[in-house]
Amino acid sequence: MSITIDQLVPHFTAPATSDIEFDLNQLKGQFIVLYFYPKDATPGCTTEGHDFNGLLSEFEQLNCKIFGISRDSIKQHENFIAKQGYNFELISDESEAVCQLFDVIKLKKLYGKEYMSIDRSTFVISPEGILIQEWRAVKVTGHAQIVLDYLNQLPTS
Repeated sequence: MSITIDQLVPHFTAPATSDIEFDLNQLKGQFIVLYFYPKDATPGCTTEGHDFNGLLSEFEQLNCKIFGISRDSIKQHENFIAKQGYNFELISDESEAVCQLFDVIKLKKLYGKEYMSIDRSTFVISPEGILIQEWRAVKVTGHAQIVLDYLNQLPTS
C-alpha cells in the first residue's frame, strides 16, 4: 500500500547523512520535500541535487527542508555530498521500505535489459504531515524550480 495525495504520511525513520536519523515526526511544523532519485554520482541525479542545492535558501525561507533519497548506502551518500557540496541531507533506503511507502520502485528497461529501479519522483509533505503534492517520472531540467514555485503559490497562514 502506498501513500496518496491528501493522506497523512505514516511515521517513518531512516538513516541519513551527517550521522542523523530522519524522523518524520520531528519535522512536523515545516514543509518537507522528499525527492527520490535512482543513484548517487550519475549525471541526472547530480544535476538534480545541484538544482535543489542552488535554491536551498529560497526553500528555507518557506520553512521547507529538502531531503534526497535513494537506495545508496550512507557511505556512498556521504561521498556524494562531499564531492558535490550539497548543503542538505540524503536519506539511505537500502531496504526500500520508504520507496515502497511512496511507490517509487518501477520496472525499467535499458538496452533491452529489464530491472527494478527508483522512478525519479518528488513529494511535498505539509507541516501537518499530509502529502500535498507529488511529481512522478520527473524530468530533471527545471524540476527544483517547479517545486519551489508550487510552495510559493501556497496560501500563507
